[in-house]
Amino acid sequence: MLKVMFVDDEPYIVEGLKVLIDWKSEGFEIVNVAENGQEALDFLRDNEVNLVIADIRMPVMTGIELLQAVKEQQISDAYFVVLSGFNDFQYARDAMRLGCLDYLLKPIKKDELLKILRKINALNKENTELKAHHEEAETAYLEQHMVALIVGRYDDANLDYLKKNMRLSNGVRYVIIELPDTDELDTHEGSVMQYRREMNEAAKLIIGEDSNHLIYDVSLNHSTNDTGFIYCDYMADDRGEDDVEFLTSLQNRLELSLKRKVRIISGKKVSDITQVSKSYSSACILKSQEVFHEARPVVTYEREMSINPGKATLFKKSLDNLVKAIEQSDEAEIHKCVNAFYDDISKAGLGDSVSLNMNYLLFQLIHVATELDDELDQEEILHRISESSFDEGIKRGSSIHMYKFACEYAQYLNQLRKNVSGGILKDVEKEIRENYSENLSLKKLSEKYFINCSYLGSLFTKKYGVSFKDYLTDYRINEAAKMLINTDDRIVDISAAVGYKNSDYFIRRFIEIKGMTPSQYRRQKKSKM
Repeated sequence: MLKVMFVDDEPYIVEGLKVLIDWKSEGFEIVNVAENGQEALDFLRDNEVNLVIADIRMPVMTGIELLQAVKEQQISDAYFVVLSGFNDFQYARDAMRLGCLDYLLKPIKKDELLKILRKINALNKENTELKAHHEEAETAYLEQHMVALIVGRYDDANLDYLKKNMRLSNGVRYVIIELPDTDELDTHEGSVMQYRREMNEAAKLIIGEDSNHLIYDVSLNHSTNDTGFIYCDYMADDRGEDDVEFLTSLQNRLELSLKRKVRIISGKKVSDITQVSKSYSSACILKSQEVFHEARPVVTYEREMSINPGKATLFKKSLDNLVKAIEQSDEAEIHKCVNAFYDDISKAGLGDSVSLNMNYLLFQLIHVATELDDELDQEEILHRISESSFDEGIKRGSSIHMYKFACEYAQYLNQLRKNVSGGILKDVEKEIRENYSENLSLKKLSEKYFINCSYLGSLFTKKYGVSFKDYLTDYRINEAAKMLINTDDRIVDISAAVGYKNSDYFIRRFIEIKGMTPSQYRRQKKSKM
């Protein structure tokens, strides 16, 4: 409802306006009646109003003086409509020059009033959409600068922009906010995004004026469903809390709001925002090692590292035996080696041993794969490993998940040995062209064509230079761009047509790829036609 205020010293005019039309059905709510401009000005200072309908001639302060004061003092963005008699027409023209939207001649006619109200509704809708798109673009631009610092690849321009547009202080942490049970609820991409959107909206409301410290999609791996948050010590100081108390309170409030489990994983505290990449790395390590510590709603780097501060131990024999079993695709031996490794690592506790052993295992597995195919991109193999059961299971499950991962990797190596031809990629490309609006995933396509998911991803990236996920996103956005130019369909309908149930997520992706909102893209392209 748009809020409207009447300003007139003649009661019968005001009463006539109230009953002339059904204000609520037109989307307006009468919130105040003032007898002169001064009363109206006082009300506007403390209250939100969208429309002011004011008489020109009034005691104390006229309608023209009211309009002038509001504009000069920037008190309100309300639309102004003045009431004018034939003898006051010059005053009405003066009002229009001051920024008045329109005027109504007395006696007021119903049709003329309705015409003006519907014009205001249309303008308000357009302005709201433009503001939303502007905020989307500003948020996306801010996030680009934040990501640069988070991943440790930034310059002075990135740093200066953050200092100008964010409240910062010493004592910085990168914090992961995640819904640990999302995968169990629904694996469909649209549904997962809906859960995440609900969490993001709840986090924005709870964090309030510091909500621009929230960040999404830090990595290129869009299969993750958590949200990042840059914590600064002033946030806890303002509440008279320490950092752990602040994060615990945030976690509790999110769970109460969402009625769903929420987990917070905090990287180590660093001195300032220039060191946030170190905190981000430690948060990712904590997340990758969830299997080795007790499940808790709030996990902090300092607490977990203090559990076993001793020297890190490499269980080389156990891992070498496991790698050999994977190479030989011996599932019974894999099972035996996984159990032996878990016995070793459980005795050692968390500390730095987990990170050391996981890194050694991954290095050995990558080495084995590149020995089979020296053209394989090692970073791509690591990325594909992170999308397999290693990410979905071992990093937050048990020895069963590690066994599953090891068996999958053995199949991956077998697939490398078979040297699958590029014919598969033609089929995958055709699937994207014909079914891009569906819930396509590398996993589903690998199952359909009986090929290991990691190897298919490696082949795809090697040929096209981008991951399957990014290729699909680019294809969808380009198809959406064609629809924006060639149709008058609504943005939300185009979003759904290219496979995005969440239009906000679609707009964010469009901005990242095209550098502007869908509406801006449509206007720009059509203006040149």
